[in-house]
Amino acid sequence: MPRTLVIKVTAGADAAERCNQAFTVAATAVAAGADVSLWLTGESAWFALPGRAAEFELPYAAPLDELLAAVLEGGRVTLCTQCAKRREIQEADIIEGVRVAGAPVFVEESLGDGAQALVY
Repeated sequence: MPRTLVIKVTAGADAAERCNQAFTVAATAVAAGADVSLWLTGESAWFALPGRAAEFELPYAAPLDELLAAVLEGGRVTLCTQCAKRREIQEADIIEGVRVAGAPVFVEESLGDGAQALVY
């Protein structure tokens, strides 16, 4: 069984380099065969909405929408329950394949055998 990498990204366009780094690491880990769980929290919660990742720009960086698609295809993407509610993001409005979950699921994944958690 591949090792699990749990990545929580708290930054969005407000901290573009940190945000893009989290998505890049997640997509790279998927490509390397890791079991990846990417958590969208804080300002990154907006990327759970269709089209928002495509609007993100950072010079010399891979397009965020492509990185997100790679993680959705080969891993899991989770939108933080509280973060969604604070931003009035409804589950019906988010990208297909993104789940909504809270701290208990994040802790369970992070404490799993062989799991490594990173926070950006």
